[in-house]
Amino acid sequence: MFRPNARLYLVTVLVTGIAMGVFRLIFNFYVLSLGYDEALLGKLITTNQFTALLLALPMGFLVDRFGRKNGLMARSLLLAVSVLGAALWPQVWVLYAMNVLFGVVQSLSAVIMSPFLMENSGEKERTYLFSLSAGLMEVSFSIGSWLGGYLPTWMGAYHNVDPESSTAYAWALASVALVTMLGIIPVALLKVTKGEKRARSFDPLRVLREKPVLLTKLLLPSLILAVGSGLFLPFMNVFFREAHGQSDQVIGTLFAWGSLAMAVGLMLAPVIAGRIGKIQLVALTQGLSIPFLILLGFAPFTISALAYYVRMALMNMSNPIYRTFVMEKVDPSERTTVASLTSMVWNSGRAFSPSISGWLQVNYGFTPVFGLAILLYALAIPLYWLFFLRKPKGAAA
Repeated sequence: MFRPNARLYLVTVLVTGIAMGVFRLIFNFYVLSLGYDEALLGKLITTNQFTALLLALPMGFLVDRFGRKNGLMARSLLLAVSVLGAALWPQVWVLYAMNVLFGVVQSLSAVIMSPFLMENSGEKERTYLFSLSAGLMEVSFSIGSWLGGYLPTWMGAYHNVDPESSTAYAWALASVALVTMLGIIPVALLKVTKGEKRARSFDPLRVLREKPVLLTKLLLPSLILAVGSGLFLPFMNVFFREAHGQSDQVIGTLFAWGSLAMAVGLMLAPVIAGRIGKIQLVALTQGLSIPFLILLGFAPFTISALAYYVRMALMNMSNPIYRTFVMEKVDPSERTTVASLTSMVWNSGRAFSPSISGWLQVNYGFTPVFGLAILLYALAIPLYWLFFLRKPKGAAA
């Protein structure tokens, strides 16, 4: 039932996801191999998140003005430039500049995806399209993570350098930039829909003025979860290396299977949501993920790795379902605006927490990082029940 534009978008997701899977695994190792520490790494992550926060509304306006297709083209080009620039010029100021570009890429992705999928799907297949898009991204992350575990070794052998040297990591990143460029091909074949033309009405002030209560309910849980996830998720590769002494190959394989576990969860999500309800699925799966987050941070490696898989599947299977839920709560003309506000909230939560986490790691290790993240998750998830599931007093059963 998927429309041609939706199918082309899924191809783009697959190609871009492979490149991002490699990047996600080895960029942190690349920065550390240059002689920098986790504190700088946290600042770099904060830079791209803060950029994405500042540009969420401007990007929403530009995407509505120039169209989703042009936005997707710009995203692919800027992603290639940011990765290639970091690989070729490893000075600190260049790394900051490339993370600014990466923040632009994140902002574009966030404001385009949900409105684009809404406009290129019908009610019957929409939930499946959102979930399959996220599932394919995780499958491609899995492929990229597996490749990322071996690329530095292959590049090191080819250039006769140590596989954990900055040279090996730089060449691996350069190959990522080339793969990213392939994602432009299916984007070029996209057609502008009538639904997109009708939906172009970017006015965040009006939406904030008219629907403050609804927006608060939709966005507050995401804000708290973003702060919590920003403390540990960007550093999972560093955690498994520093806390458990694992190699690049082991971590790459672990990331690959983690992405596959998430993909399975994402594929099952529409079926479960159809039976118990969208927001019920969100509250249930995210609540169940907390015990596994505890095991991830504090158990021995084997149990921690298994908990990593289960937490990934549970926590993330609800993401596309919640995005669908949010888009269905607002008018078509408000979708890009709300997608931009959602991106702003998510990135504001993750703009500062990686820097805090980097400082905590340097001074105290990962124990306070996971402790604080668990506390924030426990605060956020009950809000779904409070805002959307609690029956008003006096309501009939």
